[in-house]
Amino acid sequence: MTDNTTTFADGIREEASALGEKLANSAERVQNKVSDMGRTAANKIDESREAAASGLQKAAFTIREKAETLLPVGQKVSGMANAAADKLNSTADYVREHDVKRMMTGVETLVKNNPVPSLIAVGVIGFLVGRAFNANRQK
Repeated sequence: MTDNTTTFADGIREEASALGEKLANSAERVQNKVSDMGRTAANKIDESREAAASGLQKAAFTIREKAETLLPVGQKVSGMANAAADKLNSTADYVREHDVKRMMTGVETLVKNNPVPSLIAVGVIGFLVGRAFNANRQK
């Protein structure tokens, strides 16, 4: 009787071990797929950085051009527009000079150094995205 019980217990252990290996292999395959997808996404973003930077610079140029038409009447608005154009140019330079990995490191540092404002910003963005999807659904 002891032999049957031992054999049965050994069989269960072997099945559990085999199942554990299958789960571990499946988890590793999923992890590899997710990692590959992340690399692909980062590569696509890196490929389009120059186009995004060019678009930002064009927008800055257009804002400056329009701001000049406001002078001298709208001097305050013109100054604000030029400041916005400067920010767009700085952003374009940043996008050109930093790959996705460096940008993500910068975001992580920003969040670590400013956790409360970061959480508030994420909450506001989440709220706005939710409103946008809700508005699209109601149309």
